[in-house]
Amino acid sequence: MPEGDTVWLTARRLHTALAGKLLTRSDLRVPRFATADLTGRTLLDVTPRGKHLLTRIEGGLTLHSHLQMDGAWRVFTPDERWSGGPGHQIRAILATTTHTAVGYRLPVLELIRTSEEPAVVGHLGPDLLGPDWDFEEAVRRVCADPVRPLGEALLDQRNLAGIGNVYKCELAFLARVTPWLPVGDLPPGVPERLIATAHRLLEANKERFDRRTITPGDRPDRKLYVYGRKNQPCYRCGTPILRKEETGKDRISYWCPGCQSGPTG
Repeated sequence: MPEGDTVWLTARRLHTALAGKLLTRSDLRVPRFATADLTGRTLLDVTPRGKHLLTRIEGGLTLHSHLQMDGAWRVFTPDERWSGGPGHQIRAILATTTHTAVGYRLPVLELIRTSEEPAVVGHLGPDLLGPDWDFEEAVRRVCADPVRPLGEALLDQRNLAGIGNVYKCELAFLARVTPWLPVGDLPPGVPERLIATAHRLLEANKERFDRRTITPGDRPDRKLYVYGRKNQPCYRCGTPILRKEETGKDRISYWCPGCQSGPTG
């Protein structure tokens, strides 16, 4: 599932290409909105909210989309060939005279009134990359349930919006605890440092797209500490990284048994 930094950059690319321009084509390929025609309306802005994308359109309309596991928006110029998947995976097309945005494999795509946006994003906690970022409130929400595993607390978008599986695993490694350690068992001051680190890392990576880097330095072969590194040696202690898939949750955890203390599921 894309992380908040990926969604932020996707929104910026869509906004840069389309905002302030008249739509010359609109095609929403979901049954409920297949007859909706936005042609002739001005696309006002594209705003990220956690992992949600809000594309606001003249006339008080918002196209709400969520990438979930493998959705994507791609932007093309008129002379570019569309790439991002086969045609049957296209769920949305928004075009101006200069650019075309194509949404592939979008599991959530709905046209709503802009005034109804709180119904789809109002439940979210402080946005790590948003203008409303509230550090103290994010800490309060994460620590509100002390028996909850750290990984679950970080992934819960009602606590703070923008963290996905990659950051969950990397943040737990940086805290030297496993993702299954109850939040209340974290040493004093660790929740605060963890959330401050999450904010710093997403800010640092929000313009990198597929070049996300958590480790220090600029080595292309050492971008992440644990995520995706099953059986490879830990950069700190050399212990092979472990991987565990949580059945029914579509979540995979990576951790170093040498560096990280706590339960293992």
